[in-house]
Amino acid sequence: MKSLRSVIIALVLVAWAGLGAAAWAAELRILYVNDFHGFAQPDKSPGSQELLGGVAYLAGEVAKLRREKPTLLLAAGDMIQGANWANLSQGKSSVELMNALGFDALVVGNHEFDYGPQVLKKRISQAKFPVLAANVEGLPGLKPYVIKTVGGLKVGLIGVVTADTPVTTHPRNVAGLKFISPEAAVTKYLPEVRSQADLIVVLSHEGLEADKALAANVPGIDVIVGGHSHTKLLKPVRVGSTVIVQAWEHAKALGVLDLTVAGGKITASDGYLKEIKPVPGREDPKIQRIVRRYSQQVDSLLDRTIARTEVDLDGETQHVRSRETNLGDLIADILREKAGGAAAIINGGGIRTSIPRGKITVKQVYAALPFDSYLVAIRLTGRQVKQALEHAVSALEEPSGRFPQVSGLVFTYSRSAPVGSRVKGVTLGGRPLEPDKEYVIATNDFLAAGGDGFQTFGDAIRAPGDYSNLGGTLTSRNLVYNDPGTWLRDLVIGYLKAKKQVAPKVEGRIKEVD
Repeated sequence: MKSLRSVIIALVLVAWAGLGAAAWAAELRILYVNDFHGFAQPDKSPGSQELLGGVAYLAGEVAKLRREKPTLLLAAGDMIQGANWANLSQGKSSVELMNALGFDALVVGNHEFDYGPQVLKKRISQAKFPVLAANVEGLPGLKPYVIKTVGGLKVGLIGVVTADTPVTTHPRNVAGLKFISPEAAVTKYLPEVRSQADLIVVLSHEGLEADKALAANVPGIDVIVGGHSHTKLLKPVRVGSTVIVQAWEHAKALGVLDLTVAGGKITASDGYLKEIKPVPGREDPKIQRIVRRYSQQVDSLLDRTIARTEVDLDGETQHVRSRETNLGDLIADILREKAGGAAAIINGGGIRTSIPRGKITVKQVYAALPFDSYLVAIRLTGRQVKQALEHAVSALEEPSGRFPQVSGLVFTYSRSAPVGSRVKGVTLGGRPLEPDKEYVIATNDFLAAGGDGFQTFGDAIRAPGDYSNLGGTLTSRNLVYNDPGTWLRDLVIGYLKAKKQVAPKVEGRIKEVD
């Protein structure tokens, strides 16, 4: 009998221990967006009749999902710059929107820096949520991490932005700031955050492949909520014990990740993307009022027809960063003509959206060319032109903003060739490129300053001789044309007004060969 009682007591204690462990298990829902870029209204892709997105409808979905369990709402960067809805207020509209939605944290993306440090400081001061960047030094207001208590769980949020930010925004926008590698920053702060939190979430704006490498190289990260690569990641992926998620772009999807956490570990996880469509009655009225107010401001200034296009003008992100497009050709042609250059080379990443067939409005041109960039023309040797093109095709493995759109020249490249030896042939003005001959090449001040890593342009600008870069204005003996008083988008608007009708075609200026 004594032995039987001992067995019974032992079983009861085991049961109590199990109940205790179960009681400590906690549920958490993480809702996430990335690469919003100010696309507040529903939109159609060229050739599609289906409207997707609409941040008021996304907000309605957020409200519904929040009611079901303890929730964090996170943003993985590039929220304040992009579409006219955000740009005309330099991101103030996006921050007001995020405050109203009740975001719990934002990691800065590279485009959060596009208005310069003073504007970013204002946006951070207006935010009712922490703005994170553990790998950026020199900007007051940015925090390396924050601890949030949700449903009894202490969640540590560490933010990192791509270390390429200094070359993906204009150099003047990050003057005085220091960027260290995301991996080094997470490694530095992880022990400190782990000592305070049950769960570690890295908010990352450096792209899916970089997130996978981070998870593989830095053990101890429970979740990475990513952005920057605009990846439509329908289900979470795992690298070791790290769960990685990303939610496409432009508020066209809301990411949902449900976790069960016990003993400082994720014991169960499930996630998906909820596609957002403008279904009447499912919008959040408060958010809709914010969207409408700023949209009316945009329309009052920019909703003017200036020309007509007989074809879709292709500015889709994946296209302008990987191949020649008719919109890329058109813009490059305009810059070459205006500067009187022999050729033009621009970065595909400077083109942000398409213009569908039909009327062209000022608003559409501003959306396609949102950056405050101006036209310059630089004197380069043929050898330097080829070096610039080599750099432009040096990151083909993932669509990159450095991929070129060109005018006045034709070149071939091989994807399988080593970086630095991919360009196989260049003709300029119908003749083979001569290495020692000088050519006038039109571009934008971003590339002229070495943006997107175009060191060749920057070196030519900084060639010995008269040079200054005061107040963000470039001057050099190698600058043939320099107009800091007119944005590229306004040059394009002037051209379209004069032409009244366009129908550009892809001409085979950029050709991939084996």
